[in-house]
Amino acid sequence: MADSPPPTAPGRTREAPQLRSELVSDIEAAATEVSESARNTDIQLPRVIAVANQKGGVGKTTTAVNVGACLAELGFRTLVIDLDPQGNATTGLGINPRAIETSMYDVILHDLPLEDTVEATTVRNLFIAPANLDLAGAEIELVPAFSRESRLKTAIEPVLDTYDYVLIDCPPSLGLLTVNALSAATEVMVPIQCEYYALEGLGQLLRNVELVRKNLNPALHVSVIVLVMYDARTKLAEQVAAEVRTHFGEKVLRTVVPRTVRLSEAPSFGQPIIAFDPSSRGALAYRDVAREVSGEGDTL
Repeated sequence: MADSPPPTAPGRTREAPQLRSELVSDIEAAATEVSESARNTDIQLPRVIAVANQKGGVGKTTTAVNVGACLAELGFRTLVIDLDPQGNATTGLGINPRAIETSMYDVILHDLPLEDTVEATTVRNLFIAPANLDLAGAEIELVPAFSRESRLKTAIEPVLDTYDYVLIDCPPSLGLLTVNALSAATEVMVPIQCEYYALEGLGQLLRNVELVRKNLNPALHVSVIVLVMYDARTKLAEQVAAEVRTHFGEKVLRTVVPRTVRLSEAPSFGQPIIAFDPSSRGALAYRDVAREVSGEGDTL
């Protein structure tokens, strides 16, 4: 039985909450860190895309896993690199982190060739470079390491000819692992939850992207912003989406990913949504996201 809305006082109607002016200012500040140019339509492969958002629980891993699966479904050979010590992208693609012999920890800290840790998934053309809790200590161990900001970039370069897309699922922080991802990528995809708190810290994330671009990786740019966890029943989701589109323009994908139970359930079965429930709203939305990202056709 669906939850009922909380009662209102007699004679009063429920009004949609308004975005606080400071949050709107945060979006405006973030927009100044992103180029005003439209998304690049001249797509050249291979592409290395960091999926980043410093806040947890905003659909980052869900987006990395499902966009990767949908790109693979389109025929693109795709690698998802799990750079989050929680290993959610790893388990979400059916790999048991406790059963793997090597992980991204060995790649980053011990110079293990990336191809030696890559695992095939149940989705054709989709591969995962897994992570486990060993990666949790990497932030500290990287501090004295030589070329600590570019170790992932060095690891990816030998396999670039093997894949069309490399998606890096970043941890929900702005530490050395995320810096490694931003140094290795040429593009950043930012999932933004269509809820109030998801907008906080967006400016800081994009300022850090700009710092990496200026100091470590001149090719880096924010190419895609994806609106996720959209609940059409709420006025707030509509307001957040409108503000983001106003300030970031064509970088925001036309497709909006809805909040659905099936998307939440899929990771517990170790499957992307297109395998778990191919006809669900979430599967259809992420297919459209992949088409927009790849330029493989217009969405409806």
